[in-house]
Amino acid sequence: MGEFELIERYFAAIGPSRSDVILGVGDDAALLSVPAGYELAACTDTLVAGRHFPLEFDAADIGWRSLAVNLSDLAAMGAQPAWALLSLTLPNVDEDWLESFATGFSALALSAGIRLVGGDTTRGPLTITVQAMGTVPAGTALRRSGAALGDLVYVTGWPGDASAGLALIEGRLAGQGANRSALETQFRRPEARWEFGGRLRGIASACIDISDGLAQDLGQITESSRVGAVIRAAELPLSRALYALLGEGRAREAALGGGDDYELLFTVPPSARTELLRILASGRAPACHCIGEITKGRGVRVIAESGEIKVPRGWNHFLE
Repeated sequence: MGEFELIERYFAAIGPSRSDVILGVGDDAALLSVPAGYELAACTDTLVAGRHFPLEFDAADIGWRSLAVNLSDLAAMGAQPAWALLSLTLPNVDEDWLESFATGFSALALSAGIRLVGGDTTRGPLTITVQAMGTVPAGTALRRSGAALGDLVYVTGWPGDASAGLALIEGRLAGQGANRSALETQFRRPEARWEFGGRLRGIASACIDISDGLAQDLGQITESSRVGAVIRAAELPLSRALYALLGEGRAREAALGGGDDYELLFTVPPSARTELLRILASGRAPACHCIGEITKGRGVRVIAESGEIKVPRGWNHFLE
């Protein structure tokens, strides 16, 4: 199968039809229309086999994850997903693999309302690069740099579950049954919070998605905002599955440093807390927990009943 037949068969029609796609897959570049009064948000992530997912990982899950990690970046900016580009490097043409990959990618694209409008294919070690683009009303995008003294720190979902799921998949942890399944799912099919991210515009003072570990990514907010932060260890949300597998101490360490969660970590001024609680009570929001506050100084501290504890190091591509 040649490159153009591959693209036409598996990727030409991924995602819903959109009136703002003037020209999509099949030409030298896509032509897209950004609505008046909106700004374009764009992000990109690369996944490398054996580095970001196991070599024998299910192709449908690779397809889902490759888009989800980008949608999570858009969510952290409060942007609405619109378009995606896909560059796919393959060691060979495996039609069963391609069909499965496209199925996983397409399932999330349809859910998010994002249209695949172009990309590239080439031969080499399995590598997937996705660029996602979205729109946000001008001047309203969430950033890392807006946290202020006294703001509350919130996190969605259950941090630590995805890193434990990967450890189970790779055989570094042992576990069976419903707990194993729940944790593996959090790694295989992360839930990008693009809808909730949009609802945080005008409420959150700063926001980031958790890819490299909660404490490390909170450090990105404190660095950009020139403030400090305190996390209360007792307030960290630990899922039942994670607690059952690791116990409290190791589960807390996974929640702080595990990474791959693709949850939203954000700060909220006390004056906006009532509006946030109204959204959370509406039934249209993910699980969300207040875990600390923004303080004077620099960096992130974690406080337990026994006193301050060491902040675990998160992921770094060039130190691992």
